[in-house]
Amino acid sequence: MRYEELADEPCSITRALVILGDRWTLLVLKAAFAGIRRFNAFQTSLGISRGRLLDRLDRLVEHGILTKRIPEGGGAYEEYRLTETGLEVYPVLMALRDWGDAHLAPDGPPLHYLHHDCGGEAHVRLECDMCAVELTARDVALQPGPGWPADS
Repeated sequence: MRYEELADEPCSITRALVILGDRWTLLVLKAAFAGIRRFNAFQTSLGISRGRLLDRLDRLVEHGILTKRIPEGGGAYEEYRLTETGLEVYPVLMALRDWGDAHLAPDGPPLHYLHHDCGGEAHVRLECDMCAVELTARDVALQPGPGWPADS
């Protein structure tokens, strides 16, 4: 199955991976969350080729994750800004960070992500929407939802 055909699969994880599922896209988003907004700044920060960066930025704009606009004070260059949809990707990056800190950082986390108000460390927590119990993969069962094809 071709990569583009995966977008038609009845699975929200698969559909999200079609848009977000390569390392450069996630690194572009990580940079955007760090405040990078201009094309040249993304390229310098990431060491990515112009063509590959343009492809990833265009895909993120096409899917409403980033928007391209002239800076508020004006200027010759456009900026890439996270949209509300884009801001909702943050927990995905934070989940990757939590996993990386736990399994790939033998000397401890390279960066701390701290809450502005109290200074506590930010972490992703998966919980039940009814009882608020924290969940792991062992606690979750799959069941067809309204988007599941009727003939499956």
